[in-house]
Amino acid sequence: MGSTRYITSMGELSRKDNSLCFRKEGKNVYIPIENTREIYCMNEVGINTKLLDFLSQNHVIVHFFNYYQGYSGTFYPKEHYCSGRLLVKQVEAFDKKRIIVAKAIVKGIGVNIYEVLYHYYKHDKKEVKETLDWIKINLNNQIEQADNIKQVLGAEGDLWQRFYSTFQYYLPQEFLMNKRVKRPPDNPINALISFGNSLLYTKTIAAIYQTHLDQRISFLHEPSEGRFSLSLDLCEVFKPIIVFRTIFDLVNNRRIQVEKHFDKKVNYCLLNEEGRKIFIEAFEERMESIFLHSKLKRKVSYRTAMKLDCYKLIKYILEDQEFIPYSIKEGV
Repeated sequence: MGSTRYITSMGELSRKDNSLCFRKEGKNVYIPIENTREIYCMNEVGINTKLLDFLSQNHVIVHFFNYYQGYSGTFYPKEHYCSGRLLVKQVEAFDKKRIIVAKAIVKGIGVNIYEVLYHYYKHDKKEVKETLDWIKINLNNQIEQADNIKQVLGAEGDLWQRFYSTFQYYLPQEFLMNKRVKRPPDNPINALISFGNSLLYTKTIAAIYQTHLDQRISFLHEPSEGRFSLSLDLCEVFKPIIVFRTIFDLVNNRRIQVEKHFDKKVNYCLLNEEGRKIFIEAFEERMESIFLHSKLKRKVSYRTAMKLDCYKLIKYILEDQEFIPYSIKEGV
């Protein structure tokens, strides 16, 4: 699979012989290309066309983030997995089966949020029971009764809002949320969610890149110019498990603290450099953590599980096998 490299300092990234060279403050740091699959530029990084050609030859994806720690874009090497047959079928599936896939995704989000909340319910946070009951009964009814995408998206919106409302029962006071604010985030919890969601989105881009799926043709989110909307779809079910579990662990174990790890300005709040490093390390650890896959009967990482969801979608598109996204409860 190769490894992920994070560049958090300002500098210049270039090709040096058959390696990558990052130059900062007059010093060179060499990065072997053979074991690199993704690079994250979290600061101002200078690049040139010679470097981009080298990265393309080696199928290395580069993600860029802006000043507000939001996702700016991805350098995406020319696609080396192309299938005209799948492309035609994916367009047909969007036209004829879009709502079926969209419903499956929202159900998957609900299943995984339920499991995250049930952990707290078992540890004497009985206040979350109302939301657990709503997911079990009302959410599924709402999804089943939906007959258009707008109604499916409405059910998804209700689900996330109810999930956010439970934070008050198991997070410290300083990490509570009044409302979800994204661009830019306005408080510590919004900063963590936005940063985590952006990282997960790019991981999904990388997973889809290794398959024959077309990034532009999505099912839950509206296909649009300027973004990989299928990545938005397929990352959703992993948010409760990867993004929010990472946040809850860091906050409740005081590894991330408001007074130490954030820069608060008049109208926005961002993780500082130390906070970003702590979050990235925990995020990568969770991505690489393994579980026993109940169908494959072997241990796989969450990174692999994301790729397996891509293959499940391909199976549905080509062979009409039911698409059921990853479930933490079932381990599939």
